[in-house]
Amino acid sequence: MSSRPKGEGGTLPENKYIAKLAVAVETYHIDRPYDYRVPDALADKIAPGVRVLVPFGRGNRKNEGLVLSVTPDDGTKPPDDARVLKYIDAALDASPVLGAEQLKLALWMSDRFFCTVYDAAKAMLPAGMWFKDGVRRSRDKTVTMAVLDIPAEEALILAGQKKKKAPQQAHILELLSQIGAADVKEITYFTGASRRSVKALADLGAVALEEREVFRRPEVKSSTADGPIVLSPAQQAVFDSLKQFVKAGAPEAALLYGVTGSGKTSVYIRLIEEALKSGRDAVVLVPEIALTPQMIATFGAYFGDNIAVLHSALGIGERYDEWRRINSGLVHVVVGTRSAVFAPVKNLGLLIIDEEQEHTYKSENTPRYHARDIAKFRCVSAGALLLLGSATPSVESMYSASSGKYRLFRLDNRYNARELPPVLIADMKKELKNGNGGSISTLLLNELRDNIERGEQSILFLNRRGASTLIACGECGYTFTCPRCSVSVTYHSANRRLMCHYCGYSEPARDSCPDCGGKLKYIGTGTQKVEEELEALLPGVGVIRMDTDTVSLSNTHEEHLTRFREKKVPILLGTQMVAKGLDFENVTLVGVLSADQMLYISDYRAHERTFSLITQVVGRSGRGMKPGRAVIQTFTPENEVIRLAARQDYDSFYIREIELRRLAGSPPVFDLISLTASGADEIGVMRGCMKLRAALENYFRGLGDVRLLGPAPAAVAKVNNRYRYRLSVCCRNSRQVRDTVAHVVREFAKDKECRGVHVYADADPYEL
Repeated sequence: MSSRPKGEGGTLPENKYIAKLAVAVETYHIDRPYDYRVPDALADKIAPGVRVLVPFGRGNRKNEGLVLSVTPDDGTKPPDDARVLKYIDAALDASPVLGAEQLKLALWMSDRFFCTVYDAAKAMLPAGMWFKDGVRRSRDKTVTMAVLDIPAEEALILAGQKKKKAPQQAHILELLSQIGAADVKEITYFTGASRRSVKALADLGAVALEEREVFRRPEVKSSTADGPIVLSPAQQAVFDSLKQFVKAGAPEAALLYGVTGSGKTSVYIRLIEEALKSGRDAVVLVPEIALTPQMIATFGAYFGDNIAVLHSALGIGERYDEWRRINSGLVHVVVGTRSAVFAPVKNLGLLIIDEEQEHTYKSENTPRYHARDIAKFRCVSAGALLLLGSATPSVESMYSASSGKYRLFRLDNRYNARELPPVLIADMKKELKNGNGGSISTLLLNELRDNIERGEQSILFLNRRGASTLIACGECGYTFTCPRCSVSVTYHSANRRLMCHYCGYSEPARDSCPDCGGKLKYIGTGTQKVEEELEALLPGVGVIRMDTDTVSLSNTHEEHLTRFREKKVPILLGTQMVAKGLDFENVTLVGVLSADQMLYISDYRAHERTFSLITQVVGRSGRGMKPGRAVIQTFTPENEVIRLAARQDYDSFYIREIELRRLAGSPPVFDLISLTASGADEIGVMRGCMKLRAALENYFRGLGDVRLLGPAPAAVAKVNNRYRYRLSVCCRNSRQVRDTVAHVVREFAKDKECRGVHVYADADPYEL
């Protein structure tokens, strides 16, 4: 707690302190530090990093605030200003929950990511802390889960509308916008809301209620380490260089580019050991929850109980308990997904981002941060090493390494000199000509049969869940679309429903066209359809399907992977959660079922994502002593990205891609800031976007390195009955540009003619 000067007799003078607060304001345009007087009764409790309750606005309604600083009132304020200052009502914490460095980070995030300071602070703390200081909940065999059924942005807008008339429903929406789903018991405990409020939101269509079986969090499954890790000469050379940065105690950033199977994890473990020897802490980020159990098991063999886990599959109480263990210094190694970058370790010495190219490190909700940027800030503040690891580094990270911003280290060969798997390409156009209209080519089917005969396992990758992506009438052309979004619904054979993957809308599947009664055609392929085809082609052969539909429960990621490993199930079929980080020594065949799927979308990262996913999933093959191979199915075998991915030739791909980015003026050569406007009235949204463009043109006139693109509809123009249009600012992301964009967004929010249109800004967006 900060010290303050005392008056005569060692007591604090009456009402002589003013606290600057970040208040939980509903809109970005009124976010600023607010001054409040500290009452005598709270003088010894109010300090930077403490959350408080304050009267706010004309109606003096109670709002939460975060203390940024406390200063003596030296009497220099004008009397009128001093008279109108309000008093803090209560302190919500007995001691600060955020330290000085975390407060600096919150202020930096507000400037960098166009969010309020309070939103930045909320991102750093476990969700339950913002509702009620709780303990680990008891579990029933089954629980009722409330799952957010609308986009998080829309949930926050709805919460704002319900603040006055239905505050409990607003609290529920705020909580679920952060975590997506929670046990109804947890919701009522942490928010104080009633089950009736949850039911009202379910009736409204904002949340879905599901009965789920809940498993206790499993113990860390790890074996005893077989002595210290033995590094290859290439690994040892990389480790020796990186070790010096860990010991130096000065900020440093490095990129470890190692082909799949090169043993990057072994280098990570040795570096963590060095950090712990130096009395410093380590944080390891992984992109998918599915990878967390495997990483924990590996690290658990070397660090035992000195590990904490942070990811969204934990219950609210579990996340809160893990945060408390870290904050109290009981553990010194943290493993988790994106939000673990905020782990409150006391003496950060090493921060590792594994598979750093993954888009999951970018938050799609406010604050729209990238974990890599937060990691840089923390490592600079703590004098720590930031290590980015990948077999397919992001173009941005390789560009930084090539320009000298990062140190570059390479592992060009697999551990123990194992060969990368040879890749066979199946031309699906020829398959169609030969009468095979299914999802499995003849080449891949034969390879699968060979693997089954040898008792070896296979992984099949298709980055689309469901059964069919388009349902149309073969006679009149009618297509089934979501009534709330501008997308087609997807047919799910498991429940025979048509579902929208954007807003959650669903309806029972029909047997005939609702317009003409004609026969329906089911077009496109998802994981459910492939599973059915495999059962028909390979009867009696075990298949495990891993996608969002099958891993919605807390521990089913680990259960699926454990069953695949221990039961030697022949085939693992899944979306991108099976494409990276998995290490099964008996997997000798990988099949990429639709390599073209993401190549032709309107996104400058389309080629990079396709190359990365194919390369990563191919790398799951042949990681043990048995040789592996891979089959890539494509309609465009001549495509350069497909060919380079088949050869695992990242260097050639990077040279090609960076030149295309340079010609197009895309990141990382230039920066990109997008402004998204959404509203129920499409004309109003378009009109608002034109106002935004006019304002930006006025401010940026004469700046040659700033280009405005748009407005244009978003990739999905309507989501949950709200239209979305975007403006893009191609620029150098300087303080001047950010201040200008922030000013324009704030002024737009004050414009009465644009009521009903919500605008937010996003630096280097991943969704265009």
